Amino acid sequence: MTANNELLSILQDLRFYITPQHACSYLPREDAVTLFADPNAMMNERMYSTLVSLGFRRSGEHIYRPHCQACQQCIPVRIAVNRFVPNRSQRRTQQRNRDIKAQWHDAFFSSEHFRLYKQYLKVRHVGSSMATDDPEQYRRMMLTHWGSTRLLELRNDDRLVAVAITDWLEDGLSAVYTFFDPHVQTRGLGVYAILQQLATARTLGLPYLYLGYWIAHCANMTYKRHFAGLDYFDGQKWLPFK
Repeated sequence: MTANNELLSILQDLRFYITPQHACSYLPREDAVTLFADPNAMMNERMYSTLVSLGFRRSGEHIYRPHCQACQQCIPVRIAVNRFVPNRSQRRTQQRNRDIKAQWHDAFFSSEHFRLYKQYLKVRHVGSSMATDDPEQYRRMMLTHWGSTRLLELRNDDRLVAVAITDWLEDGLSAVYTFFDPHVQTRGLGVYAILQQLATARTLGLPYLYLGYWIAHCANMTYKRHFAGLDYFDGQKWLPFK
């Protein structure tokens, strides 16, 4: 049995669970249903990479995908690194942040990161279910025991201004979650973090940067549509955005 056939056989045996209807995290007044991979399965980096390539995401060690029958608005998207060319606005963002120092670290818990995370949610995502004063909950959201997660730190001098939680996959990087100083509004730190992730993927020879889901009617996700080389997953294959 080839390695690919062996992996497909393992995925076919992987159990999935569907949640009851719950309030949608993205669209107001909408209900959602979520498909979860068995949290007790013997997950590894290769299986996780394959699931991401099939439109799944992770929150902590929970791997999930929207499974709403009446709504298909959550569209998995990724950037093909070799087709990405920054537009004028993104070039300005790069220039505006030329004084920012970007550095990668193996994933670890930092009280400095956690303070910035709380500040970001308090201002940018009021009432979010992710808002927490519990450092252990933040740690569980960030880390897995089976994945390869790294943190991109962005600093202005010595001041931490952004952190991008990023998973290393077999065929690319996955932007798990990015948080930044909510009071620094002119730099475009979220976009700049993606530009840095793309640059790293290019250096490593990795073909894709996975950005999670794009929803046409969700203002918080509009920025994803502005990246050249964007692909979307139609449930069976990846296709270029027209």
